[in-house]
Amino acid sequence: MEFTVKWNEKMAFSGMTPSGHELKMDAAEAIGGENSGARPTEFLLNAVAGCTGIDIISILKKMRLEPTAFQMDVKGERADDHPKRFTKIHIHYALDGDLPEDKVERAINLSKDKYCSVSHSLNAEITVSYSLNGADEKKL
Repeated sequence: MEFTVKWNEKMAFSGMTPSGHELKMDAAEAIGGENSGARPTEFLLNAVAGCTGIDIISILKKMRLEPTAFQMDVKGERADDHPKRFTKIHIHYALDGDLPEDKVERAINLSKDKYCSVSHSLNAEITVSYSLNGADEKKL
């Protein structure tokens, strides 16, 4: 995968992905940006969630299951010192629908342990939990 990211003055950058989508990034005003785009770290956490979400939906569809609703709440903890990398990432998967719990757990674990290329590219402890049809959170 290759693409170019261009500087747009001050602290703003933009890139065009190989799939034809523009990404706009900028820094906070406090450090010289104009807040005209997402922070790169925000993109990173969104990429982890998007990758694992795509995996989970794909796996569930192969099991002939489809949630009626699905969202992920993502929390990232960063180191205090530079490079201030993410040291911990927690993803809570909230699924609704007629979904057997064992199948949901299997889909989540397959994404976490085998398929999500984004999370496997990071040097962070990544934990997950889920809730099914509004029930209490379960950690995996």
